[in-house]
Amino acid sequence: MAIPLPAAGVSLRGGRITPGEWERRRGLRLVYRRTGPSLLVAEGRLNTKGQAVVSRSKTGRGKVTAPIFLLVPKVKRLHLTRDADRVLDSVPGLIVANWVEQKR
Repeated sequence: MAIPLPAAGVSLRGGRITPGEWERRRGLRLVYRRTGPSLLVAEGRLNTKGQAVVSRSKTGRGKVTAPIFLLVPKVKRLHLTRDADRVLDSVPGLIVANWVEQKR
């Protein structure tokens, strides 16, 4: 899952920007980190709003590598209420099964 950072800015439609849209407009590079979330970074400069933009400077003055997205593993959502109801429904049957076995 890609989490946009403040340097990402907003989408052309006004919402959260996706890595695909950013890639089409400006280009991204993956920075793999073993001990933390990996990053998608852009080469360029930061404008006055703190957003990464393409640098037009031929000399490289003001160029930075700005992190745009954090990449974290997607977490599967748990349905605790469904699982709890399933266990709750099986409890009376388990009690009866163990009670009958002990009476014999």
